[in-house]
Amino acid sequence: MRGKDPAGKNAVACVVLAGGLGKRMKSPLPKVLHPLLGSPMIFYALDAALSLNPVKTIVVTGKFHNEIERSLAPYGGRVDFAIQEKPLGTANALLQAARRLKGFFFNGSTIVLNGDSPLMTPGTLKRLVSLHRKNGNSLSLGSFITDEPGAYGRILRDGKGSPVGIVEKSDLSGEQIEIREVNSGLYVLEPQALALLDEIPMNPNKKEYYLTDILRLAMTRGMKAGVYPLATEEEFAGINNPLELRQAELVLRKRQTEGLVKKGVRLMEPALVFIESGVKIAPGAVIYPNVHLQGRTVIGKGCIIYPNVRIIDSVLREGAVVKDSSVIENSTIGKNAQIGPFAHLRPGAVINPSAKIGNFVEIKNSEIGAGTKAMHLSYIGDASVGRKVNIGAGTITCNYDGVNKNRTVIEDGVFIGSDSQLIAPVSVKKGAYVAAGSTINRDVPPGSLAISRTEQKNLSGWVKNRKRKQAHEDKPAHGKKGR
Repeated sequence: MRGKDPAGKNAVACVVLAGGLGKRMKSPLPKVLHPLLGSPMIFYALDAALSLNPVKTIVVTGKFHNEIERSLAPYGGRVDFAIQEKPLGTANALLQAARRLKGFFFNGSTIVLNGDSPLMTPGTLKRLVSLHRKNGNSLSLGSFITDEPGAYGRILRDGKGSPVGIVEKSDLSGEQIEIREVNSGLYVLEPQALALLDEIPMNPNKKEYYLTDILRLAMTRGMKAGVYPLATEEEFAGINNPLELRQAELVLRKRQTEGLVKKGVRLMEPALVFIESGVKIAPGAVIYPNVHLQGRTVIGKGCIIYPNVRIIDSVLREGAVVKDSSVIENSTIGKNAQIGPFAHLRPGAVINPSAKIGNFVEIKNSEIGAGTKAMHLSYIGDASVGRKVNIGAGTITCNYDGVNKNRTVIEDGVFIGSDSQLIAPVSVKKGAYVAAGSTINRDVPPGSLAISRTEQKNLSGWVKNRKRKQAHEDKPAHGKKGR
């Protein structure tokens, strides 16, 4: 569907209308930036538009132009912008984009869709373009049938069933109130139809220019137009308030979980798993209830994620296991590694294959070598830990001196005894041992045992003497009994 030449008749341009104020959302956030599964709702409309491989995609913004443009930075050069300086209606919004297309010498089909309709699928867009071209139309638009038309514009047809116009709810009269076919807001326009934007009159009630008037104008000019019931009301639903946002997210979650299960991902309780739109999960993964997967997380084949886990922008390689109540942020977990329960991997943690990070262990900006174990109550920050290292319970890398973060290096085969403190910068060389309870502030040579403790002293009779002294101190002064 892509045109080689921007002026070619088979080329496609897309316009996404995103200038609405969204007052009914009751939020300072621009309406189209409200998140659905972790992504602004406009991302869904843009992704559907970009599936057509348009030669140009224009987002029409208004008051919140700066916020929307910043949010669409991930799309880079694939998206251009037009600004509607005053909120003068949908026809005026499209006119701003049409002027940009004219300067682009565009002569193909223009697809118009709304940035607040996130449930529309690429397949529906492609069907409308196909019908538009098959029938040689100058103008085509999608419609749907609903028992509750609400604020949608109604499709007017003549006695033969041909479309003749669209009437808004505020302008309904007589039998028009019973019409159940409504406008979806999805249009395809050829240049001759797009040129009619300059002729659309201002609505006297709203003081706006309605894009819906373009169908009537096209028919009066003898242009060929078509209105096609393409999909369900659910797919064309627009988001105008928090309740509709919630309903849309439920639809997206259902689509998402059904797709994952069909692909071979085992969701133990789909309704209690929360997966953002940018997450990728390989077949064979098993995910238990109350798991939150966020950002650009990637879950490999055969991974198991137990309940109450949150993973953000992280990669889990094949066969990795994350046990209950663990948090993983911006980290990489190697093949067959085990994390948790109650572990916290902070940004920059790299856990190599078959390593084990256990109960109440925190890792930050550190690489943990293959086969290494840190199973209990430890903090490892700004460290490089080699292969097959044993890190005993209560071990701490003391990485911050109040000004700088310093690095600890623990080489292959090292044994760190429980309750040890490694004061960075420091290195424990290959095969060395650190005795339990040691404070290490100098490098430990290869194969050495480092011990840093005060000498133990056992004071004979100390407990008996302490009790005798305490009993004497508890006696009342001058022989009087205490009250």
